[in-house]
Amino acid sequence: MATAKANVGDTPPNIVVGVAGGIAAYKAVSLVRELVLRGATVTVIPTASALKFVGVPTWEAISRNAVPTSLFDAVAEVRHVALGHNADLVIVAPATAHTLASMAAGLAPDLLGTTLLATRAPVLVAPAMHTEMWEHPSVVANMATLMSRGIHAVGPESGALTGQDVGLGRMAEPEDIAEAAWNLLGAAVVSDSPWAGKNVVISAGGTREYLDPVRFMGNRSTGEMGVSLARAAVARGATVTLVAANLEVALPGGIEVVHAPDAASMEREMVARSAEADVVIMAAAVADWVPVETHSEKLTKSETGETWSPELRQAPDILATLGAHKPSGQLLVGFAAETSDDVATRESHARDKMARKNTDVMVLNQVGPQVGFGPVETAVTLFFTASPQSRAIEGMKSSVAGRLLDALLE
Repeated sequence: MATAKANVGDTPPNIVVGVAGGIAAYKAVSLVRELVLRGATVTVIPTASALKFVGVPTWEAISRNAVPTSLFDAVAEVRHVALGHNADLVIVAPATAHTLASMAAGLAPDLLGTTLLATRAPVLVAPAMHTEMWEHPSVVANMATLMSRGIHAVGPESGALTGQDVGLGRMAEPEDIAEAAWNLLGAAVVSDSPWAGKNVVISAGGTREYLDPVRFMGNRSTGEMGVSLARAAVARGATVTLVAANLEVALPGGIEVVHAPDAASMEREMVARSAEADVVIMAAAVADWVPVETHSEKLTKSETGETWSPELRQAPDILATLGAHKPSGQLLVGFAAETSDDVATRESHARDKMARKNTDVMVLNQVGPQVGFGPVETAVTLFFTASPQSRAIEGMKSSVAGRLLDALLE
């Protein structure tokens, strides 16, 4: 199986998404949207059965491209071959038992089938079916055949299926499929990436400052952005150390993870590991205040009274420390979370923070009750010490992370 020819972050990759006729087709809508947000040009090829679940208008609206559905569309353009020829990657999601069997047998009953036979690009399948079907010997054999030919797979996962069934066979989540796709696209060009060989240290998550063994002061950070940045950096060939506070997201593979749950340990680990780093990204949400005293036993209401005002002191300013001791040639990136609804106020605060902390780049993101935290769409603005210009990036955090990294080393 050939490798991808597209350079992620340079020329937009041309991705074909084949959608087979399973209930998981509704999740493929989110997959297409995620790929578009990451900057890909996406052509959706739904099978006739898939169109019974999700119609052409939806696919065209989400992909922003026309949707071919027949072998006899645009015959003069030889579309049944051209779509495969021009693809940098072909994804089949969901890949049903019938579709996997057809692929294994080399059949071409429809436009998706001819595209799969005509392409020399990597092919990624996301199987989705009931557990009994997934475990059937014929499906097992077909998957083995496809894998032996170089087909890539993501999933299936265990979870809720159709009806009330639960088990192995659930299609992988759209974000995970998109991440696998992006890794495949980047694999062929990682040696040419400006991130290749870079030593990158990234902090992520929110710190917790304990008042007693069960109570702590914390914040709403989930670590989604920092972890997304780590994934994107690894995909671009960097060596990544993730200094993780408290995360609510799965840790990516291929990186060194150092746990730093509170401000003191975060400062210690970041200072120690940043000295030799080419790029340092301080995405963690570190407490501004920490308790002067941490009680060794759980405090009771009788001990604190009706009101309680624990004494607090300022936490170490990690970003300022990193800025004050920044080695020559190191790129230091800070994050500024702002809650103001006024754009000018947010930007003024971010630029002021960039100057005070001596960072090279400051990433401004607005946060609040309904925005900024967790696996949601986000919008960030990059400010640069070396330039008066700024850059706005928006989309899902996994998409924003990759484009943010590409902007840093342009």
